[in-house]
Amino acid sequence: MTQPAIAPYGSWKSPITSDLIIAGTVGLGGVAMKGEDIYWLEGRPTEGGRNVLVRRTPNGEVADITPPPFNVRTRVHEYGGGSFLIENGTIYFSNFADQRIYKQTQSQPQPLTPESKRRYADLTLDSPRNRLICVCEDHSQEGEPENTIVSIDLDTGEVQVLVSGSDFYSSPRLCTNGTHLAWISWNHPNMPWDESQLWIATVNADGSLGEAKCIGETEESICEPRWSPDGKLYFSSDCNGWWNLYRYDLDGAIESLYEMEAEFAYPHWVFGLSNYGFASPSRLICTYTQNGSWYLASLDLNSKQLQPIDTPYNNFSSLQIQGNKIAFIGGSPTEQTAAILLNLDTQRIEILKRSSELDIDLGYLSIPEAIAFPTENGLTAYAWYYPPKNKDYIAPEGELPPLLVKSHGGPTAAASASFSLRVQYWTSRGIGYLDVNYGGSTGYGREYRQRLDKNWGIVDVDDCCNAAKYLVRQGKADGNRLAISGGSAGGYTTLAALTFKDIFKAGASYYGVSDLEILARDTHKFESRYLDRLVGKYPQEKAIYEARSPIHFTERLACPIIFFQGLEDKVVPPNQAEMMVEAIKQKGLPVAYVPFEGEQHGFRRAENIKRALDGEFYFYSSVFGFKVADAIEPVEIINIK
Repeated sequence: MTQPAIAPYGSWKSPITSDLIIAGTVGLGGVAMKGEDIYWLEGRPTEGGRNVLVRRTPNGEVADITPPPFNVRTRVHEYGGGSFLIENGTIYFSNFADQRIYKQTQSQPQPLTPESKRRYADLTLDSPRNRLICVCEDHSQEGEPENTIVSIDLDTGEVQVLVSGSDFYSSPRLCTNGTHLAWISWNHPNMPWDESQLWIATVNADGSLGEAKCIGETEESICEPRWSPDGKLYFSSDCNGWWNLYRYDLDGAIESLYEMEAEFAYPHWVFGLSNYGFASPSRLICTYTQNGSWYLASLDLNSKQLQPIDTPYNNFSSLQIQGNKIAFIGGSPTEQTAAILLNLDTQRIEILKRSSELDIDLGYLSIPEAIAFPTENGLTAYAWYYPPKNKDYIAPEGELPPLLVKSHGGPTAAASASFSLRVQYWTSRGIGYLDVNYGGSTGYGREYRQRLDKNWGIVDVDDCCNAAKYLVRQGKADGNRLAISGGSAGGYTTLAALTFKDIFKAGASYYGVSDLEILARDTHKFESRYLDRLVGKYPQEKAIYEARSPIHFTERLACPIIFFQGLEDKVVPPNQAEMMVEAIKQKGLPVAYVPFEGEQHGFRRAENIKRALDGEFYFYSSVFGFKVADAIEPVEIINIK
């Protein structure tokens, strides 16, 4: 047996290369079950990030359904989701290039909606009235776009507004016999996980809606309404501090199904989320998260008993149920994310499609460890820690590894322990990886989420710093080689930590926020009032915005930073990065800027994903002084010695 070579952390040669990641990986989502066929979306970096609808037939045949150049993706709320619907053998989908709804019965899709500045998402079929019902975002007027719920005639493409007046809508859902419509709405300055309302209205004979009834209190987030086969309305609500499941009868009674300190839902960043469904009128299949891990379970709707379903997965999304079969996107710490079919009767698991067919030796894989660490005000926060791991190498005696701290986006998102080739890229090269669920993250209840209220740039920064210091105290990281990286909101946390704290020695900002005022004045509608709760009202509390914006305190910066930015980003415009780069350059600190033409908020093209991953690694190697084992294209670093 070959003995591991001795080599410094960071210099280990790894089989998990950026070329391997982009060549063998697709994004998976949007599962649908129709009859014996199963559909899902594949996001393909090698096709410019195009989202392709794929179908698998009962005999195992898998084929693309939407031909190029069609890209199944909506831009409602900019983040999209809920981009297609399959009913009665017909596919309806939003095409990214023109945001029109297309109808596909044969090989070539045909436009249903006219050319316009409207965008559509979250489609549902109203078969008796020969129409679709969906969320519409109209950009035809100046100022904020108008969000409504509309119907679309399946013959003419005519669009009619059914519900209007609120700032945002989601989840229009018809009951089985088509007599009632349910939907979710919310208004500025709330985000849907802060406060949202569930509405129900009768559907009149002419297709219009009767008087709507509201379900939901203030300071309550309701999401994922869904009708059961027997005509009852189910939904998730955090009225008890956790997103638990409830049932509503049309006579007005609301009933809790199972109280638990666990989240049965996820923040409504995108449309089409599905965390539960019905195996029968008396049996509900659901997913929930506790302490950062997700579980699958069966809930008896008569006895209200919850029974876990044993699987090897700790992450679930896009859950679809049809009788005794469950389809979902699942992941575990050691297996690639995959589209999966589970037979409830036999417990047989069938892999429909893996995000990557790469077969990587477990000797190169780092298994995450859940850690809880002390943070400010006597509180506890959480993270996933991945130690360096490569069967071919050990570090010289006495050397501690560099540590890369990840601040996730959102900031109301969550770090997952599911297998990620991008995480393993770092750990297999000898760099520890710490994915922090700072205060404000999802999965730990409403109170934990609200730790960030008025404290963005404080709580998240403290938690990331305290997580790193915790591992240093544990002897698992080199305190002189700590780096922090994040995208979007995580990019802001990264820049704030590098500016206002003296813990990290390098950092990487992916389309991160450097000036909170600019973000408050210049971002899309969905998040245009998000900062009211996270920071304060603008411009009334302008001083707080200035005090927490890294761009105003570049004199405090004392370490190198690399920036990655999509030049068509409408969420965090490029000027946020460019102002920061210029200020750091003038100060004489090492800085690098890598802009990408054609990219928006997040990178989808294979060549850009590769460039960013390798570029960040190259940057740290230059800063921390370890030798890179791979042939990596350098990035230009200004002021480097």
